[in-house]
Amino acid sequence: MAKRSPKPKPWTSAEVHEAFSRFRKANPEPKGELEHLNPYTLLVAVVLSAQATDAGVNRATRALFAIADTPEKMLALGEDTVRDYIKTIGLFRNKAKNVIALSEKLIAEFGSEVPRTRAEIESLPGAGRKTANVVLNMAFGEHTMAVDTHVFRLGNRTGMAPGNNVLEVELGLEKIIPSEFMLHAHHWLILHGRYICLARKPRCDVCLINDLCRWPEKTV
Repeated sequence: MAKRSPKPKPWTSAEVHEAFSRFRKANPEPKGELEHLNPYTLLVAVVLSAQATDAGVNRATRALFAIADTPEKMLALGEDTVRDYIKTIGLFRNKAKNVIALSEKLIAEFGSEVPRTRAEIESLPGAGRKTANVVLNMAFGEHTMAVDTHVFRLGNRTGMAPGNNVLEVELGLEKIIPSEFMLHAHHWLILHGRYICLARKPRCDVCLINDLCRWPEKTV
């Protein structure tokens, strides 16, 4: 039987602090790449971004948000028109339905405002835990950790917060990342995964944290 490779040594708190200090120094004010005008359009953009790229969502929503930046305006457009605006995005039929339904629910139950708790956001059509975490972080400055494919890969590959599913990685990262970095932590990780720690050919030679990373296959 082939020997299983030993589990990587957990990161120390000093190493985690060092990694995020480097991210902060390189990019003090990281921004999410989904374009939005207010908490409502952010919520809609995040719902539309499931299984789609931020760039693709932005191309579709620029014109949409220019005429519908509130639940009332979105409802007035109607599902067919919303569908026409977002038809370049994957799963657009179902997403148009969700955008109308969540707009209705915001008006009926939340006074047209995006709610500020995870459970309430998750109660909206098309919104899951990741959506709630992004909105709470970006719209309201909460210290949440939204785990997408990039963050999931990084948590596991670097050994910083290994987990079998996104919730395990989310809770692992929340546990080890110091509070001073949590406002921007998920943006730093997403951007690092999107542009440096790529799925197929990670760019270890230009990685800010390559000396801390536990990945056995890193190329430096």
